[in-house]
Amino acid sequence: MTGIVSTAVRKKEKLSVIHSLKYFYTASCQVPNFPKFVAVGFVDDIQVIHFDSRTGRVKLKLDWMSEDDPQYLASETDSLIGAHKLFIANIETAKKRFNRTGGIHIYQWMYGCDWDDDTNQVKGYDQHGYDGEDFVALDLKTESSIAPDSVITKHKLDMNKALTAQKKNYLNLICPEWLKKYLNYGRDSLMRRELPSVSLLQKTPSSPVTCHATGFFHRAEIFWRKDGVEIHEGVDKGEILPNNDGTFQMSVSMDLLFTEDWRGYECVFQLSGVQDVVHRLEKATIRTNNRKSEVKML
Repeated sequence: MTGIVSTAVRKKEKLSVIHSLKYFYTASCQVPNFPKFVAVGFVDDIQVIHFDSRTGRVKLKLDWMSEDDPQYLASETDSLIGAHKLFIANIETAKKRFNRTGGIHIYQWMYGCDWDDDTNQVKGYDQHGYDGEDFVALDLKTESSIAPDSVITKHKLDMNKALTAQKKNYLNLICPEWLKKYLNYGRDSLMRRELPSVSLLQKTPSSPVTCHATGFFHRAEIFWRKDGVEIHEGVDKGEILPNNDGTFQMSVSMDLLFTEDWRGYECVFQLSGVQDVVHRLEKATIRTNNRKSEVKML
């Protein structure tokens, strides 16, 4: 039997798909060769917009983001220019609050929502970080802030009931509505479920083995497992990257120097709503640029 297991190896019932709309804002102080403010937006973990303080304008990664809204770019640019000013002020406030006035500082904000297209359940999140540590987060159930290292910050935010109500309304109602709009705008790519081409690659016999998937349209998962259990040791997962034809690619590498027994290792590619693509690890199925090593493998 070959090392490639067909895509029908394990059929799954139709599962609900969790869609997401996320934004990440990053303000920095005294970081060399890096903009003072960067904002990026993702639909289903695929980047759709980018803004930074150097250009001062929004760049669409996917054209359909502005469908039916000719003022989208202008309004988003104005909003993020205002956010830039606010976040630079937030850094100064945090520096004083933690009594750290000099050096490099990073302030981050992540907010957005998940939407289950089967149950219609929505989960919102609003989290801030400072210098790599959790700073403050909004608990939507209790409508209160979680700020483990700053009582002042927690008290100030909890007293602002209007702001809490505004954020709750956005995360629970407005955010999922915009997410549904974007999914509709980008339905030709985001909602497609074509299975990708999956290959096993290795530069030399001593290099990590890379499982590479390309040609899919929706966010996905790729991982290595042994005897049916996902493994993490010696594994390096890459980011989802765009192809020129509108599809995406991703890869996960595994270092096998610590073992000579390859039995039970498999690369698994998962796409919501369809069956898994599973490749069993065998030397004969690995593509390599090293012809001498390839002869030894076969």
